[in-house]
Amino acid sequence: MFGRNGINGAGCVETAGVEAQQGPRHVAVIMDGNGRWAQARGRPRLFGHHAGAKRVREIVNACPDLGVKYLTVFAFSTENWNRTQTEVAGLMSLFRRYISKETRALRDEGVRVRFIGDRVRLDNKLVVLMDELETITELNDRVHLTIALNYGSRDEVSRAIKDLAGDIAAGTLAPEDVDEETLTRYLDTKVLPDPDLVIRTSGEARVSNFLLWQSAYAEYEFVDTLWPDFTKDIFAGIVSAYGVRDRRYGGVRP
Repeated sequence: MFGRNGINGAGCVETAGVEAQQGPRHVAVIMDGNGRWAQARGRPRLFGHHAGAKRVREIVNACPDLGVKYLTVFAFSTENWNRTQTEVAGLMSLFRRYISKETRALRDEGVRVRFIGDRVRLDNKLVVLMDELETITELNDRVHLTIALNYGSRDEVSRAIKDLAGDIAAGTLAPEDVDEETLTRYLDTKVLPDPDLVIRTSGEARVSNFLLWQSAYAEYEFVDTLWPDFTKDIFAGIVSAYGVRDRRYGGVRP
């Protein structure tokens, strides 16, 4: 399916007839298709979300061997509040259960967890669990897992600009000093490198308000596979294929 590509121990791609290149250090994933996966099986949409949550663990575990240091997953968008009350409540319950169940394993396996997004609208019990998980795993460095929860890129940039404007008004930041790097320091992802590769599952070819600023030079891969069926082998194939892409960042290769 993905040709004769492979990953060596350094996380670089080895492709027949092509010079090996460095694989993606940061992969971001729009995990789409849980509801359709469940409905195709005659089950409620939440059944698909539970299956999708289990798939996250498999992909996280696959990252070290593939040379992927940072994994960011889109769990719940600012637009997802428009879903039925039953589905939203079920998702919030799932997030609480997932964090409670996985905290010890994530800590012991060297996974550092961060959350991005606006926490104001989230249930206080969930926010407490999020804070605790971040604290418990803050010294880990094997894999950096970032979970976008109540996240929207436009909302993120809006919040960043408000904070930036507040600092200008307070006199701690001069307007003439504001540039691209300045705004980056106000984003939720300020401590993370920009994603090298963005994957969207389920056959949809949209970026859906996800890491718009950060993904300006990311490579995109849209796959037909629904998220609960997205295996570590599919993930490895996409990571491998990334290594043979010609990334010029607006320049022309001599």
